[in-house]
Amino acid sequence: MKIAVISDIHSNVYALNEVLVDIKNRNVDMIVCTGDLVGYGTRPNEVIEVLRKEKILTIMGNYDDAIGNFKIVCGCDYKDPKDAEKAALSMHFTSEKTTDENKEYLRNLPKEITFTFNNKTIRFVHGSTRLINEYLKENSKESEEVMRELKEDILVCGHTHIPYSKYYGDKLLVNAGSVGKPKTNSPNANYVTIDINSSAKVEIIEVPYDFEKIAKEIEENEILPNDFAGLIRQGSAK
Repeated sequence: MKIAVISDIHSNVYALNEVLVDIKNRNVDMIVCTGDLVGYGTRPNEVIEVLRKEKILTIMGNYDDAIGNFKIVCGCDYKDPKDAEKAALSMHFTSEKTTDENKEYLRNLPKEITFTFNNKTIRFVHGSTRLINEYLKENSKESEEVMRELKEDILVCGHTHIPYSKYYGDKLLVNAGSVGKPKTNSPNANYVTIDINSSAKVEIIEVPYDFEKIAKEIEENEILPNDFAGLIRQGSAK
C-alpha cells in the first residue's frame, strides 16, 4: 500500500494542482490530506473544489475548523502580535471569500482517521493526537510525549509546514509538510509518500510550481498582507 499525504494547502490551488499531477505519476493507491485547506492564499474555494472533485480523503485542520465554524481566530500560536494581526486579516478574507457550501464541507470534516494496511495501523491527524493546533516539530518534547502514548504503528500529521520522518522506538512519526505554504527555505511545494509493506518507507517530495502566480495575487489583493507573498517566494516562516 502506497499512500501520498498532502497537507497545509492554504488556499494555494496552483501548488495543489502541480502536486496532484506529480502524485498521479507515482503509482499511489490513495491520497490523504491532513488539513488546512484554507487561509493565507487567495483561492480557498478552488482548493476545496479540487479536493472534492478528486474525492481525496481529507481531515480537518485548525484553519478549516475556524472558517467552517465561524471562529474569529485560527488557533495558531503566534509569538509576535504583528503575526497575529496578519492572521486575523487572513481569517477575515478567507471567511468572506469561502462559500456557505464550502464552509459546511469544512465544518463536517473528520478530525482524524485510522487505517490498517499490511498489519500496520496508521493514524492521521492535523496537529497532534491531543490538539488540532499542537506542533509536533522534529525532535521536540511534544513529539516525544505524543509518540510515547501512541497505540498505533504510524502517526501522520501536518501543521508545522516542514516534512520529516522519525522513529520513536518501533513507532514512526511522519510530518507531511506543506503544499501551499512551505517553511523549508524553498518555494517548492512538498508532500510525502508512505509505502507500507513489512516496514514503512517514507519519501519527501518537492514539486516546483509557478509560485509567482499566487504571490502576485496576494499582492494585488486589498485585504491580505503583502508579507504573505514574500513568505511564499522564500518558503519561510518569517
